[in-house]
Amino acid sequence: MLITEILNINEKQVWAKSGKKVIRKFRCVGGKRNGRTVSSPSQCFAPIDLKKSVRLKKTKSRLGSSLSRKANKTKRTNPASRRVKSMNKGK
Repeated sequence: MLITEILNINEKQVWAKSGKKVIRKFRCVGGKRNGRTVSSPSQCFAPIDLKKSVRLKKTKSRLGSSLSRKANKTKRTNPASRRVKSMNKGK
């Protein structure tokens, strides 16, 4: 039996980067984190931490464009990012 059959999970398993390693994560199908990649399916329905949410909004408004440029460069050049991209493509 698979874990998904035991827990009756609808979340889709995807590959994600954590540092230089490629690890398996889950894409939320429902809940407040719909569409987000999380490490465990129970996080999809966990309450949102408002303090962290406000802090991220402030940081993004201050550094948004430079953060996105840096992220796009990493996705193009980092071998782990390129591996994740190819592993998550549909067959």
